[in-house]
Amino acid sequence: MIPNVILYDTTLRDGSQGEGINYSLTDKIRIAEKLDEFGLKYVEGGWPGSNPKDAQFFHAMAKRRLKNAVIAAFGSTRRAGIAASEDKNLNDIVKSQVKVATLFGKTWLLHVANVLKTTPEENLAMISDSVAFLVKKGLVVFYDAEHFFDGYCENPEYALKSLEAARDAGATYLVLCDTNGGTLPHRITQVVSEIKPRLNTPFGIHCHNDSGVAVANSLAAVQAGCTMVQGTINGYGERCGNADLIPIIANLKLKLGLDCLSDSQLKRSSEISHFVSEISNMRHSSSQPYVGDSAFAHKGGVHINAVMKDSRSYEHIAPESVGSKRRILVSELGGKSSILILARDLKLDLTKDDPKTKKVHKLLQSLEMKGYHFEAAEASFELILKKALSKVKESFKLVSFRVVVNKESDKRVTTEAIVKIKVKGKLEHTAAEGDGPVNALDNALRKALKEFYPGLSQMHLSDFKVRVLDEKEGTAASVRVLIQSQDEKDSWNTIGVSENIIEASWQALSDSIEYKLLKDNAA
Repeated sequence: MIPNVILYDTTLRDGSQGEGINYSLTDKIRIAEKLDEFGLKYVEGGWPGSNPKDAQFFHAMAKRRLKNAVIAAFGSTRRAGIAASEDKNLNDIVKSQVKVATLFGKTWLLHVANVLKTTPEENLAMISDSVAFLVKKGLVVFYDAEHFFDGYCENPEYALKSLEAARDAGATYLVLCDTNGGTLPHRITQVVSEIKPRLNTPFGIHCHNDSGVAVANSLAAVQAGCTMVQGTINGYGERCGNADLIPIIANLKLKLGLDCLSDSQLKRSSEISHFVSEISNMRHSSSQPYVGDSAFAHKGGVHINAVMKDSRSYEHIAPESVGSKRRILVSELGGKSSILILARDLKLDLTKDDPKTKKVHKLLQSLEMKGYHFEAAEASFELILKKALSKVKESFKLVSFRVVVNKESDKRVTTEAIVKIKVKGKLEHTAAEGDGPVNALDNALRKALKEFYPGLSQMHLSDFKVRVLDEKEGTAASVRVLIQSQDEKDSWNTIGVSENIIEASWQALSDSIEYKLLKDNAA
């Protein structure tokens, strides 16, 4: 029987090292509070001595009361040749007022000799002294054995001595780190199974995803006896990222039967995943297991027909258990079945022989002949369907727009959009600049609507794709524009098709805003 697993999040430290991610102090506090709501046991806040922002974070969090999470500080063992009490890093951890500290130390002799430039004996003393110093100060210490699997492969006895040094000095957990991300699951299982009986200490696992198996490695470690899993939300992290806690949690709970979170907390998985991607300013991955937009998406007619009869035929879990939802991709491959299922999910009264169903089906076929591609733009199709059934009122109406692109000599290109729209009986005439025509149109449209729909400030465009539909037509070819938008809860896709790229962009852009208003019931 596998004991329940402790979840340790390092999004704010390891995750922030991912390319393109840079958290402000406010971002870090918001994420920490959200992870606490999610039910995680430990949230690692950063390295107190590394920068002023992390120091401010710990100061701010010391004043807040969390319901579930304990804030942990991160740091390294003392420097070679000095006493632990004289090490600034260790003293900064103590000053941060945390109750838990996670220290990393060297396990691999390659690092001891080539990186630390010290002796194997001094490295063991650095581990022992550092852990003992923090324990004496009243902190619970988790020891992260950096590069453990590489070190164990090269010199098993020394790797074990490094763990023993941390254990004997008072470390509560020994966390085995696959820092380079090069270990495979069978090797994780083998090593954990070998060392666990020899040390008789609680173990944790910390995996990186350089070989694409960080989640599998984490699960293998749990099955071999590790009772703490460290990772990040959405797998954010340096290089190829860290182990993604979202599928790890779902697999632990739904596949291995471990109560690491309650059922109600698990249902917030999709919400948490989208929230962190939004704050991180990262596009949410549609193919992310359990919570990606495509995780429970069905396109083929055979699949759709089977799911209508029994969802288990093509879904390994109920999407609702992780806060996701089933998506029926509307295309010519799905026929009327896809329209009926979408209508049912939207609580719209449609039947197979209803004239409205035939009307929508013909409209779908006509639009796809022109180049529309609704399997990748379900938000646009939902708008079309509800408008055809008179289930949504018009939130705004375009009167005209104009885009001006100006380039002078060697100066930067400037773009301005002028938009006239009617909204709630008023004519709004606005202008805005932007980084290109689509951004300028977006800014001008939001400027016109912000007084009427303040909720639009919570969404942004996260991806923009253009595809030429018939290359033979050259510059006169029709183009398809796909826009992905997201807010703190989810993401959606809209589409536009035209021979003019600006017109196609406007269609997708206005749909994205209309859908946000519909979603928030603001229209």
